Amino acid sequence: MIDRSRIRNFCIIAHIDHGKSTLADRMLDVTRSLSVRERRAQFLDKMDIERERGITIKAQTVRMTYRAADGEDYILNLIDTPGHVDFSYEVSRALQACEGAILVVDASQGIEAQTLANAYLAINADLEIVPVLNKIDLPAAEPDRVAQEIEDVIGLPAEDILPISAKEGTGVAEVLERVVQVVPPPRGDVTAPTRALVFDAWFDPYVGAAMLVRVIDGSLTRGEDIILMAEGTEQTIQELDVIDPHPRKVERLEAGEVGIVIAGLKTLEDVKIGETITSAARPATEMLPGFLEVKPMVFSGLYPVEAEDYEGLKLALEKLRLNDSSFVWEPETSAALGFGFRCGFLGMLHCEIIQERLEREYGLNLITTTPTVRYRVHLEDGEVRDIESPAALPATQDTKKIEEPVILATIHVPSEYVGGVLQLCQDRRGIQRDMSVHGSRVQVRYELPLSEVVLDFHDRLKTVTRGYGSMDYELVGYRDGELVKLDVMVNGDPVDALSLIVHREKAQARGAELTRKLKEFIPRQMYEVAIQAAIGTRVIARTTVKALRKNVTAKCYGGDITRKRKLLEKQKKGKRRMKMVGSVEIPQEAFLAALKLGDE
Repeated sequence: MIDRSRIRNFCIIAHIDHGKSTLADRMLDVTRSLSVRERRAQFLDKMDIERERGITIKAQTVRMTYRAADGEDYILNLIDTPGHVDFSYEVSRALQACEGAILVVDASQGIEAQTLANAYLAINADLEIVPVLNKIDLPAAEPDRVAQEIEDVIGLPAEDILPISAKEGTGVAEVLERVVQVVPPPRGDVTAPTRALVFDAWFDPYVGAAMLVRVIDGSLTRGEDIILMAEGTEQTIQELDVIDPHPRKVERLEAGEVGIVIAGLKTLEDVKIGETITSAARPATEMLPGFLEVKPMVFSGLYPVEAEDYEGLKLALEKLRLNDSSFVWEPETSAALGFGFRCGFLGMLHCEIIQERLEREYGLNLITTTPTVRYRVHLEDGEVRDIESPAALPATQDTKKIEEPVILATIHVPSEYVGGVLQLCQDRRGIQRDMSVHGSRVQVRYELPLSEVVLDFHDRLKTVTRGYGSMDYELVGYRDGELVKLDVMVNGDPVDALSLIVHREKAQARGAELTRKLKEFIPRQMYEVAIQAAIGTRVIARTTVKALRKNVTAKCYGGDITRKRKLLEKQKKGKRRMKMVGSVEIPQEAFLAALKLGDE
């Protein structure tokens, strides 16, 4: 039986690229958890895409044994968390399983948006915070200034902040020592009815759904019957593992421990993140407080370039969904693109990563439609409908008003770039909440429509701040907006895949931009092709692809002019007839060019 006073459960939180994964690597080195042969950079980042991009996407867990200065052995359960705003739900889940958090701040860059967001998440979860200043070996490091900034903004005393270099391993042992001293041992009662919190789950092709749990009260034993309280299903524990740092089978997990439970669940649909596990023999009466179910914020259509890849894409999406509960999809059809799927993502990075994994791991060639957000439509008959695609928008005469999701964005930026950031937010229909100055950096908070942020806001922010700006956001509700559906018509036929929901002010410019771009890619026909952008029945922009002209009068030389006129008149009638029955094939490149408009 493990002495619970010697268990410490903690996570590492930080802004993206401030050195969480490197610090986790050094901790594994200090505690000698890995053999020399097993060592590699970013050990806890398991996916190839994580290692290439240098970011953590899935929170990982590892158990280490550390001999402290008092000569006692302590079990340290470390949960490494992602830093990017799209994956903040992973952070909130990890915090529920911990008593403490190591807050890592880059000594050269200082406090960034995600640093603050994650620090507040940890404070709200009532965790003990160990502040750490990383990258003190860099020439640009300013440890004293950044330590003072942490004290001013977050309120942690500057003298308590540990200066380290995760890359070189300097000061890492002191961090582990501080964790042992400051982070409290797990609370909970071994004799109470069993309650374990499921804070992550993934699909394993050999054993089905594997649940990562933190045992709060009681214990779990291999072979015993358990109840998933939210689902109400009863299962038998087939296997229990701890990760140190590779899964190792154990007979029992007690209060305060973190481990993997395998209980014969076939799919991830059978287990909810935030679920409470209890013993069937002596069930608990009250569930543990779970966490909010994560809801997708960005929606996009995924279509295979080759129609025969449809089944392959469906299978690939099913497999990805098994390991990512935040990703949702449903079939949809488009007159222009054929059969495909409407997919929901947490944000643009999440969307990019899913697309990259589909193309890489499953060898698919895909077209992605313009990302949209979830709008709330109030109809004249009083019905309220949520829509995720412009094609689902009801007719204008049936619609009373359309509301769009609004976020509160917190932007951290050096003072010299504030003007550019304010201008960018104003251009995106932002409403300023407040602005505060912390040393050389300024924190600006703006209410922005989510639809103005999803496409390229992050890139524009990096451009106007020369890479020094950072942003975090949270959804604050819905706001009534003057929104309209912009349809694109080629030769009078609407092209559903290019429809957009835009603000009325921007409709004219967006329509002109779309029609101009399409004109470059649609091949010339034997008749004139009109490309129009329209709101309802009102055309607001138009360009024309000129007809190919066959010289029908070439064989007429000399003679009466009326003969030439007759031939030209006949040609004109023929072209009109062709236009009535002719359909214009829109090439793939035209869609891709139109969908990339937001990036320019």
